[in-house]
Amino acid sequence: MRLDIRLPIGALFTLLGLLLTGYGIFSDPSIYRRSLGINVNLYWGAVMLLFGIAMCGMALARRSRDRQAAASRDERP
Repeated sequence: MRLDIRLPIGALFTLLGLLLTGYGIFSDPSIYRRSLGINVNLYWGAVMLLFGIAMCGMALARRSRDRQAAASRDERP
């Protein structure tokens, strides 16, 4: 079985995105005065979360495709 690097990278970005998004949601809004009131943690956390989910999805889709290909090879006479 080959290692698909997208799975650990996706898991890492998903975890960090969840943490950063949570911090952005529950943090004090006064700390965002320096960034012109833009909740940078919330937005970048959401970007990281979406990227991580996309990477995990691509890795799992590849794994499913590989299993289907192996099953079709086994069915051939």
